[in-house]
Amino acid sequence: MPAEAQTLGELRAAVLRGDWDGAAHVATAGLAEHPDSLELRRALAGIHRQTGRMAESEALLREVLARAPGDFAAAFPLAEMLIEVGRGAAAADALQSCFAQDAHDAELAIRAIELLDEAGRKHAAASIAEAALAAHPADARLHAYAGMLDVQLGDFPRAREHFLYALAHDARACEWNAPLGLSSAQRYVDAAHPDFALFRDCLARADLSGKARASVLFAAGKAHDDIGDYAQAADSFRRANALAHEITAWSRKNWRRAIESRLSSKPYSQRLGAPDFVPVFIVGMPRSGTTLAAELLARYPSVRNRGELPWLAKLAQLPALAGNPPRAMLERCAAIYAAQLRQDDSGAARFFIDKQPLNFRYVDLIVALWPNARIVHCTRGARDTALSLWAQSFSEEVQGYAYDFADIAQVMRDERRMMAHWSARHPDAIRELRYEELAAQPDAQIAALAAWIGVPTSAPSQEEKAPDAIGTASLWQARQPVYTRSIGRWRNYAPRIPYLNKFQL
Repeated sequence: MPAEAQTLGELRAAVLRGDWDGAAHVATAGLAEHPDSLELRRALAGIHRQTGRMAESEALLREVLARAPGDFAAAFPLAEMLIEVGRGAAAADALQSCFAQDAHDAELAIRAIELLDEAGRKHAAASIAEAALAAHPADARLHAYAGMLDVQLGDFPRAREHFLYALAHDARACEWNAPLGLSSAQRYVDAAHPDFALFRDCLARADLSGKARASVLFAAGKAHDDIGDYAQAADSFRRANALAHEITAWSRKNWRRAIESRLSSKPYSQRLGAPDFVPVFIVGMPRSGTTLAAELLARYPSVRNRGELPWLAKLAQLPALAGNPPRAMLERCAAIYAAQLRQDDSGAARFFIDKQPLNFRYVDLIVALWPNARIVHCTRGARDTALSLWAQSFSEEVQGYAYDFADIAQVMRDERRMMAHWSARHPDAIRELRYEELAAQPDAQIAALAAWIGVPTSAPSQEEKAPDAIGTASLWQARQPVYTRSIGRWRNYAPRIPYLNKFQL
C-alpha cells in the first residue's frame, strides 16, 4: 500500500473512533511527509471544522483551491462553512470562481444553486445556473432552476422562457412547480393567454403527484383571479387546498401547544446590551404586507433587507434557551444571529431587516437579545388575509395551516393574542403598521415608520435600491407600484366561499 494511502486509512480509522485529536495528528504528520497531497489537506480541513477551528480549516481549503482552482471537493465545504458564519458573499465568490474554470456536471451546478439560493445569494446562484445552461442547454432541470431564480430577481420574461422550456422538454416539470412559476411571473388580462390551455393540459395528466397537481391548481386559480373569473378561481383554489391539506404534516394540536408554551413562559431575567446596529423585525400574519413594508424600508441607504431568515426560530428551539439561560448563552445566540443578519456585504448599513412573519412567536427572545430592536407588527383585514393565505401555495411546512380556513382562523387568533401579550410587556419596542393605510399612503407611512425606527431622514432611493431578490409569495406584487385593489378582495369570493361571510376571530 502506498504511504499516502496508508496515512489516509489511519486517518479514517481515527475519525470513525471519534478520535479527532488523533486524526489531526495523523493528517498533520502525513502532510509533513506528503506536502503536495490535496486529499490530506481536505481531510485535515474537515477535522478542523468538526473541532471548531474554522480559521485553520478555511486556510487549508483555500490552499487547495489555490493549487487546484476547480476542486469542488474543497469549494463546497468552504462555501458551507462560510455560510454558517454569515460570510455569504465570500461563499458565493468561492463557488463562482470554481465554476469559472470550465464546463461542469449539471448535478454540481444544481447543488451549488440550491446552496446559494438557501443562503440568499440569488444573483450568484443565477450566474451559476446560466453558466451551466451554456454548457448544458438542453437540461430541463437547469431551466427550471434558472426560472425559479429569475422570477425571484424580477426578470420575469427570462423566467418565463426557462419555465416554458422545462415544461416542453420534461414531463417532470410540473413536479418542479414550473406552472406555478409561470403564473407568478405576470398578471393575466384575458382567458386567451396560452397559459390557461397549458394549465388545463397539465391537469389532464394522470401521472401527477398530489403535490404537483395542487401546485398547478394554485397556478390556475391565480390566473383566473387575475382576469376576474372568481368562480373558476375559487374552484381551482378549493381543489388545490384540499390536496395540499391532505399532504401537509402541519398539526393544529402541536401549534397550539407551542403557542401556549410561549405565552406562559416567564420573561427573560436579563437583557444584553444594545449592539452597534439596529435589528428590525417585521412580523405578523403572512400576506399582511410584510414584504411590501420591508422592500419600501430597504430603499433607505442605511437599511438592508435580509428577507425571511430562519435563524431566530432555530435559536428559540435550543434547549439551552429554556427557562432562565445564562448570559453567556444569550450572547452566543445573539452573535450567531448577528452574523447572519449583517453578513459580509453590509457596507455602511446600520439597520437590518428580518421579515420572517412568524417571528411574532419570539418577541420575548428578541427583546432579551437586542434591547434596541424595532418590531413592526403588520396587520390587515382578517378576511382579506385569510383569503390571500388560502390562495397561495407555500413550500414551508410551517405554513401548512394555510390550506384550511379553520386552521387559518386559529393561527390568526393566536397571532393576535401573542402580539397583544408582547405589546403589553414591551410597548416601546413594537409599532403596528396597517396594510390598508400602507397601501393608501405608502410614502407617508414608511417615512413615519423609518422615523420611529431611527433611520436617518434622507429621502429613500427610488433607483439605487430597487428590490434585490424576493422569494416570498409577494414576488410579483412587491415589484409593482403600490396599489389598493387587494383591499376588500374577499368580497369577490364571498358568494362562492360561504366560510368568508362568517369568518371571525
